Amino acid sequence: MSTLPALRTAPGSLLFSVVPPTQLTTLDAEKGALPLTTTVPAATDQATRVYLRLRELIIRGRLAPGTRIIETELAERMDVSRTPVRSALQRLNQEGYVVTQDGMRQTRLSVSPLTQDDAGEIFGIVGEVEGLAARLLCRKKARIRSRTCTELQAVDAELLRASAATPPHVERIFDLFTRFHRCYVEAGAGPRLLALHGVVKPQADRYRRLYSSTHAGRIEASMEEHREIVAALAAGDEDRAHTAVRINWSNAAERLAGAIQYAGELGSW
Repeated sequence: MSTLPALRTAPGSLLFSVVPPTQLTTLDAEKGALPLTTTVPAATDQATRVYLRLRELIIRGRLAPGTRIIETELAERMDVSRTPVRSALQRLNQEGYVVTQDGMRQTRLSVSPLTQDDAGEIFGIVGEVEGLAARLLCRKKARIRSRTCTELQAVDAELLRASAATPPHVERIFDLFTRFHRCYVEAGAGPRLLALHGVVKPQADRYRRLYSSTHAGRIEASMEEHREIVAALAAGDEDRAHTAVRINWSNAAERLAGAIQYAGELGSW
């Protein structure tokens, strides 16, 4: 039985707060305390729908790092049989959202912890994937790059307004950062790269949601890096664009490391 805290975001210098520990297993908080009503894209099969719902709960911290996962409880709470739950958990395990722990009698599953080393690895992978997307975008026609750059500049303008609010619009800031990156990735990447991005990027979002800082200086540093990405894309300079994206994610990892040191790693022993 886990007594690790459930996580919630809150406005302030860090998008991080801890709810006092409760007697949690997988989902045996009171009904409604951990609702499984997350909206997910339409899926063609039940296992995929279960997977998407669980992944979203993990990304948003509603299933806290280190929380033990019990298949029967998930099935009951989600009103499905154990078969789609088992399939969803296998997929989540393969993608690193849940981890196995070998006990004396059986293998146990729990939500994967958030650690500084893991964050650095994930952000590095995302930087390489998005850097390749930026490189591919540079090979496209100038009008496509110009349209994308205009969209990126509009997103950054909205980001400035959201960060200048008192208090800052935390959820809006997160969504705008996500939109900025998705804009040039979708414009440049092909279907295989998009599929790979769809697997790794949500894992970076998990860290960003639970640890990201809204400190004005850090946001300005990120936006300065955004401006270099836009300039490289506008010029059609493949190497410059790839490097600019990698630097943005590398610096983001360093900024995140400071937040992790401040708040502590989650779900690790």
